[in-house]
Amino acid sequence: MPTNYEAEGNVLLSGVSFNGPEGAPGSSLNWTGLFSADDTSGTIVDQDDDGALDAGVDTFPGGTFTGYTISGGDGVEYPVFTDGAGTYALIIPNATTQTQVASSGTSNDFQSETSDTNVYLCFGQGTLIATPDGDRAVETLSMGDLILTAEGTAVPVKWVWTQTVATRFNPADRLQPVRLRAGALGDGLPLRDLVLTADHALLIDDMLINASALVNGSTIDWQPLSELGDSFAVYHIETEGHEIILAEGTKAETYIDHVGRRSFDNYAEYIAHFGTEQSLVEMPYARISARRLLPPALKARLDGQRAA
Repeated sequence: MPTNYEAEGNVLLSGVSFNGPEGAPGSSLNWTGLFSADDTSGTIVDQDDDGALDAGVDTFPGGTFTGYTISGGDGVEYPVFTDGAGTYALIIPNATTQTQVASSGTSNDFQSETSDTNVYLCFGQGTLIATPDGDRAVETLSMGDLILTAEGTAVPVKWVWTQTVATRFNPADRLQPVRLRAGALGDGLPLRDLVLTADHALLIDDMLINASALVNGSTIDWQPLSELGDSFAVYHIETEGHEIILAEGTKAETYIDHVGRRSFDNYAEYIAHFGTEQSLVEMPYARISARRLLPPALKARLDGQRAA
């Protein structure tokens, strides 16, 4: 079933040309100007409800997604749509006053399916991660630092991914931060309030469960974007393998590469260091992405914590 996302404005691109054939892998879009800024709200339709923008499939009034995005100064990748007749529209909020996108430049490389709607699958700033030397805030970790797996094994951090999320872009609920109050999972866990993005999974009862599936409207709930200002930072830890680590004492997954790396703020530094992306093997746990798929006993337990 299609899913709708409200967008707050758009601006047309002038002088559009392409590096390589339009729509070809590795190609990019050039523009030389912006015009006809419009702050009227419109709806981006994710036609197949896969949480990504698909070139030639997903729509905005009068156009379809081109496969090209333009990076703003706020770290957000803004999508470009076309009517197929030479008009190209950049979907960006507050278009008449926006300063995030330059008046000319080159887009990111063509993607038949974007990963940018997944880049927020991360820990919030200040989240404490278990290390052999005690807990450390996620944003203080760096490559080579040792962290502890849930089994107590010390493993080195390969990379700490960072992303700046602009709240005014109004991301869909499932991309917003979820806040688990201390003790919300039972047995005193998490030890403190834990904030992570909606599709970041915790290991509970031998299942990887997305934070969004845990929301009970009380002890686990969406964190209002109004509390976060114009933007907020999120972090994701990559290790050599897909691991289960401890965040605020709670079992949480490390980065797994079904989430694209390209849209993180420090992707270029990663490539400069490693030369290429390296594939990971996902741990063999069942993954639950919707609350309706929770086992009844677990759902009852979470609801019991809500009532406690």
